[in-house]
Amino acid sequence: MPISRRHFAVLLAVMLLACSLGGCGIINEKLANGAGDYVPQWLGGLPADAPPRPGTAQYDAYMQERERKRLEPAPPKGDATAAPGASTSDSSASTSPSGLNAVH
Repeated sequence: MPISRRHFAVLLAVMLLACSLGGCGIINEKLANGAGDYVPQWLGGLPADAPPRPGTAQYDAYMQERERKRLEPAPPKGDATAAPGASTSDSSASTSPSGLNAVH
């Protein structure tokens, strides 16, 4: 039974579509890690405050700075810098033992 031109064209189109979709999966796997760095934030890319990628010099400096901040002593509890919007004249009934105001 000979294959008509129409059947051959449909078969060729299906094979081309299947191969191109398979190629997209391979390309995305290989390029996704590096291409995400170049996508703007408004398009779904990394935010501006995202840490650098591991294995770079910026990452090593970032981790050293983070470790330095972790080892700093904590500020004393009775520090004069109170949370913005906190009032000292609130009644003790609406304040929890942790010192935070109740959320209503």
